[in-house]
Amino acid sequence: MQQPHESARADASPSRPQDAPPPADPARILVVDDDPTVAEIVSGYLQRAGHIVDRADDGPTALDRAAAHWPDLVVLDLMLPGMDGLEVCRRMRGTGPVPIVMLTARGDEDDRIVGLEIGADDYVTKPFSPRELVLRVESVLRRTRPAPAPCPASAAGLAVDPTARRRRATKDRVELALTLREFDLLAFFLRYPGQAFTREELMREVWGWDFGDLSTVTVHVRRLRGKIEDDPARPRLIQTVWGVGYRFDPAGREAD
Repeated sequence: MQQPHESARADASPSRPQDAPPPADPARILVVDDDPTVAEIVSGYLQRAGHIVDRADDGPTALDRAAAHWPDLVVLDLMLPGMDGLEVCRRMRGTGPVPIVMLTARGDEDDRIVGLEIGADDYVTKPFSPRELVLRVESVLRRTRPAPAPCPASAAGLAVDPTARRRRATKDRVELALTLREFDLLAFFLRYPGQAFTREELMREVWGWDFGDLSTVTVHVRRLRGKIEDDPARPRLIQTVWGVGYRFDPAGREAD
């Protein structure tokens, strides 16, 4: 199994630098990887960043740990023995929303896309820099934790309530089963009806990334359409604006 860069091993101690203040709101993070070296390095860096870390080396143990102490985020290796990371992700999603950063082997684009399809919020390819992984984790945490004084929004029978304990979205008063990232994407569209956004703009505003694989946006738009459109094959609410990107049309008119 591929591991983090060798250069990262020397400073993988779990002790925290003296000049680094602890985060105001440390997160409980579950690290799931069957390679003890990778798990130790990743856990050490996350602990140094001030987070509380649980570890599991297989899928069933990960589900047990999550049931005992529901995590704020999961770092999940795709290639696990027995129950793979995709199945672990599916089962966790069936229990409740939780941000997931998936670890994938470089070049496994199909697996990465499947991971995004079932709700992973980000991915890191092996071999990776542990420092980059920590930055990715903290970026996802910033995006998925409730923002100060959020406001509910609604249009076209859709409504989002970021103030609920677990973010709530409905269509015609029926609750939607959205991932955290799908919720953020829908909330963003509802805040800016009628405006067209490029995939780059959506990645920056919704994901908080200044760079990344734009297929991430495409996959999430497709997943969201599948949950809010009457006919996802002919979307009227989230419309494709050719040469630009996407636009939310609360009137649900036929796309141009």
